[in-house]
Amino acid sequence: MNTEGYNAGEHYDEMFTPDGEVRSHYDGFSNFLKKASSKKMNHLQSSANKTQLAMGMTFNVYHDNQGMEKILHLDIIPRIISNQEWKKLEAGLKQRIYALNLFLQDIYNEQKILKDGVVPSELILKSKDYLEPCIGLTPPKGIWCHITGTDLVRDKNGEFYILEDNLRCPSGVSYMLESREIIKRVYPELFNQKGVMPVSDYPMKLLKMLQNLSGKAKPVVGVLTPGIYNSAYFEHSYLALQMGVELVNGVDLIVEDKKVYMQTTKGLQQIDVIYRRIDDSFLDPLTFNPKSMLGVPGIFDAYKAGNIGLANAPGTGVADDKAVYAYVPRIIKYYLDEEPILNNVPTYLCREEKDRKFVLENIENLVVKETNAAGGYGMLIGPKATKEEHETFRGLIKDNPTNYIAQPTLSLSTVPTLTDEGVSGRHVDLRPYILYGEEIEVIPGALTRVALKKGSLVVNSSQGGGSKDTWVLYN
Repeated sequence: MNTEGYNAGEHYDEMFTPDGEVRSHYDGFSNFLKKASSKKMNHLQSSANKTQLAMGMTFNVYHDNQGMEKILHLDIIPRIISNQEWKKLEAGLKQRIYALNLFLQDIYNEQKILKDGVVPSELILKSKDYLEPCIGLTPPKGIWCHITGTDLVRDKNGEFYILEDNLRCPSGVSYMLESREIIKRVYPELFNQKGVMPVSDYPMKLLKMLQNLSGKAKPVVGVLTPGIYNSAYFEHSYLALQMGVELVNGVDLIVEDKKVYMQTTKGLQQIDVIYRRIDDSFLDPLTFNPKSMLGVPGIFDAYKAGNIGLANAPGTGVADDKAVYAYVPRIIKYYLDEEPILNNVPTYLCREEKDRKFVLENIENLVVKETNAAGGYGMLIGPKATKEEHETFRGLIKDNPTNYIAQPTLSLSTVPTLTDEGVSGRHVDLRPYILYGEEIEVIPGALTRVALKKGSLVVNSSQGGGSKDTWVLYN
């Protein structure tokens, strides 16, 4: 397939240098692409689409009036990362997760970092995600954030930046796993030639990590889902099946004597560890939101009594608030006495007068984010927005400054992508998954999300984004 007219523009391109040369870790794939016709590539893409549908790799978009399930479009041109680059990412992510875990343990117990003024007390103690029932708690093995999906972007200079920390049981890992299975069928020979690190053992690593939360030799593990109407239900059922554990709803569970039981055809069976895919506020109507129909009455008391392990631990959400994000470099320095290996995107806190003044005066050049929003909602991309939208967000910031942060617009790197016009660059981010069990482990692959619209910087699936398989090379 001809890529001679490919133009990366001012962005960092993952495959091509600014001079149009192929980066060395893409050599093998580039040779394949040169030999493949446009007709063959389109046929392979069509086959991949059909396989996704057959696998049931769909998600619901809550804000879509049509209310229909969609596939997360999988582009068949992979994103390839060299081993050398991956090692730096791996080290930086391990450092960050370790520090954030220490931070969570501290703010729910001694609160030394707040007393020392490194992080403003009111930012944490007044956060809706700071759960008072968790004060004084230490979760099993002292681990709060068992599963993390950290979002990174690469700027025009090729430098990776942390965009946000997702500590509330992030979604998307099933797409990483299933996409790999599909792409292996598309390029069976290339996988052997290129030496791509596997991701297929993730479910077993996840299960081992969950079992580690219990003191029992053979603990019973379950995945707690809100149900079939949840946008990530495919993932919940997929992971339960792959781990060989029960998929349960809140109505399937009952608490007696501060122990949690599953209702089965053979009667009650105690469950020891739950991988929960429902938010903190819905977890236990007796402790949190009394209107919750999704949770399990009394499960938090069972948790406090040490009779059930929960991943992630309740209360972790406060550490991935977008305002707290700005303080993570200081958090790393405070607990580890180290400089961050991976940098944050420069961030302006609208709660601080100097930053707020700068944001209001330069809003057309910045990305403004609501601190508790997710999925690309509650966000303004200044350079792409209208003057009316700028004014609307100025008003929102003035009315509630603590609810907003702002960042410069990063160019975001591009990866060649199959489009109706042929191969064209599309912007991507990167979401590696990190498990914290006996040790911290970064899975050698990631979910690469791609903005399918030309020029768009919004990669979220709920906003029309797609995905790519991510190849991390052994050498």
